[in-house]
Amino acid sequence: MKFNWGTGIVLAFIGFISFIMYFIITMNVNNKYDHDLVSEEYYADELKYQNDIDKLKNAKSLEENISFKRTKEGLIIQFPTNANFKDITGKMFLYRPSNKQLDFETPISLSDSNLLIPDKRLVDGRWNIKIDWQYKGKSYLFKESINY
Repeated sequence: MKFNWGTGIVLAFIGFISFIMYFIITMNVNNKYDHDLVSEEYYADELKYQNDIDKLKNAKSLEENISFKRTKEGLIIQFPTNANFKDITGKMFLYRPSNKQLDFETPISLSDSNLLIPDKRLVDGRWNIKIDWQYKGKSYLFKESINY
């Protein structure tokens, strides 16, 4: 058999296609390359996103929004002081991007305008906080990424 340019090009194409097929099969079969979505109900969450945009807009219109600070007891979430804390309801979700097992959700129950998340529940590193709360029939949303 004579080796010429045409044979070289055909062998190059066969080698390239073989590499791509190996890569595709490895990515589909090997569990090491499995990655989870942030949410299991990704598409349903996407449809609800306009509500989140409206809640964020409501939160920006407040004179005083939610703030937070780290203390030795844990993370203190400060709700607006001009709002009656007894009328505040909702839930808080803390999402840990690096470990899904550390995520938790808790309902908001206030005895004053502060909410304490104990230090033992939070591991050092990055957290995404999402507080979906209602006050006097109006919904608000607070989202923040923090390094604890």
